[in-house]
Amino acid sequence: MTEDETEQTETTEPIAQPHPWTDLEPERFQLLRLAPLPTDRQTGARPLRFVQFGEVERHSADQSVLHLSLHLPGQRVRKEQNLFEVWADHRSKEVRFGADSGLQLEPQNRGLGRFLLARGIGWARRHWPHYKVEGGALAAKDAVAEEFRLRRDHFLKAQGFEVTYLDALQLKAEYRAGRVSELHEDWNKEKVQVVDMLDAAAMLQQADHNLHQQEIEIRKLQDRVNAFQREDSGLRFTIACLVVFAVFQAGLLIWIATH
Repeated sequence: MTEDETEQTETTEPIAQPHPWTDLEPERFQLLRLAPLPTDRQTGARPLRFVQFGEVERHSADQSVLHLSLHLPGQRVRKEQNLFEVWADHRSKEVRFGADSGLQLEPQNRGLGRFLLARGIGWARRHWPHYKVEGGALAAKDAVAEEFRLRRDHFLKAQGFEVTYLDALQLKAEYRAGRVSELHEDWNKEKVQVVDMLDAAAMLQQADHNLHQQEIEIRKLQDRVNAFQREDSGLRFTIACLVVFAVFQAGLLIWIATH
């Protein structure tokens, strides 16, 4: 082996392989109902929507992960959006919530962030309530608008996290918590409702029944409109005949008077 080949071998670094659990596909699915809310000046209209919620988990001797995802029917989002992960490190006995890139959800301001975090907390509490919670930094982009910052802080504090600011402008912040057992796994069920499969089937059946009833009502109204149109045509013909007869009578009377 030449000297150049030896130097090239020494300087070549191994390519980092992605974690085998990086791109997991959901294995369990549920339907979420997002309640209609008043229009928000920042995020716009908030109508009734239905979202598919998927989850998958993996376990090993060293780590465990819960991968949560949201799928919007008829709408595409970026790869890093609508994803939330919970990692448990059994060597250090710590649990980390979320990815380094932060939580990016679509649609916004519908209660989905708190729902995902609550589901992740519930999963961690069932398995390792005594594990420590790994804190982290909060993205500065979430604190650009005061309304967004307050909403983010309320979302974290409601689940049991502490928010600490590192500057006077309240742009740099960190979140932390003690142990997993100190966190809360509840969410605003008035905004986000998990719909059972039987309930979803009942909703579809009721919607189909309502559509059928509306079709019957529309058919009845159409029949009434057609009947009114026929009556209107008959009345128009009668009026036209009366006008012609009146004109004839007037002409006849004028002829008699002049002759």
